[in-house]
Amino acid sequence: MHGVESKIFIGSADRALRKRLRSILQQQGHLIIGEAEDGAGSLRVIRRVLPDLVILDKDLPGMPGMEVSKIIEDDKICPVLLLTPTWEQELFEKAKDSWVFAFLVKPIQEGHLLSTASFVINAFQKMMKLARQVDELKETLETRKIVERAKGILMKNLDLPEAEAYRRIQQQSMDKCLPMKQVAEAIILAYDIKKKK
Repeated sequence: MHGVESKIFIGSADRALRKRLRSILQQQGHLIIGEAEDGAGSLRVIRRVLPDLVILDKDLPGMPGMEVSKIIEDDKICPVLLLTPTWEQELFEKAKDSWVFAFLVKPIQEGHLLSTASFVINAFQKMMKLARQVDELKETLETRKIVERAKGILMKNLDLPEAEAYRRIQQQSMDKCLPMKQVAEAIILAYDIKKKK
């Protein structure tokens, strides 16, 4: 586990707890890049330092941990590990659709903290990688649809075979140093304007 340096933020009103968490995590090579004792203060620091993991006390003064975690999710910053005095099914249900990736019931045990923190960071990284892949796939499909439409316009209006229509779009893309999607969009736009005349 040594050498795995993650940037971690700790939000809790309990100074002794923060100190203990900091000590455990630092011994394992993690970097504590911020601490705060209330919800609003936590949020300010989190937005500034952009940690890999946020550890929040459920009962943060001013703004509960769950509320802070919702904002962290909206800003797509990082995963949250929530500390809670007791195991609560209701809290678990609320957290299902948020970026609270795990709960730790106090008192915090060193082994639990380290394994859970490590698991949460890895799970989040995998999730973000999948989300990027999904976005790339959507973009690829969108491009393909637009290119297909532009190709159809060229085939119909210039009486070109499919391969030649595609080659022309490709050629324009290279000549103008533009993505094929942009060239295809320009062809569609020109056609739509002409059609409206």
